[in-house]
Amino acid sequence: MFYNIFFIILLAGAIWCAWRISVADWRRRIIPDAYLFPLILIGLVVINFYPWPTTPPDAAVAACGGYALAAIIGFLFERTMHKKTDTIAPIGMGDIKLMVAGGIWLGTYGLAIALAIACIVGMIWGRIYHQKYIPLAPFFIGGGILSLITITFLL
Repeated sequence: MFYNIFFIILLAGAIWCAWRISVADWRRRIIPDAYLFPLILIGLVVINFYPWPTTPPDAAVAACGGYALAAIIGFLFERTMHKKTDTIAPIGMGDIKLMVAGGIWLGTYGLAIALAIACIVGMIWGRIYHQKYIPLAPFFIGGGILSLITITFLL
């Protein structure tokens, strides 16, 4: 009984953190660690103690891989684009840490699906509204929800 109630409380906390991350990135283009780290910790508790579509070893590989991939992409963009113009970096550390949270919650397949959905939808949104900077978090979290549904019911 308490086991299920605690699971619902954890999921509600994760949804609240994801909502706050999306709103903050949309409004201010920053992902606060105050919401990101609890999302990561809740994800670690959920995948270890509750039935979840991903396993802890897969989540660890996905978190490390997501961090490395995002960090390499951010580093390459920083080195190639930032020297030419005085603009800010296109991918920040909050986005890189968000990939860690996505890897923990979704695993390798889910992270790949969520990242693909986020990039495609974000690119379409940016083209339609002629945006120079596109917040990644709202699109990634939406893609993560769709990815979680996909890996739970289809894979």
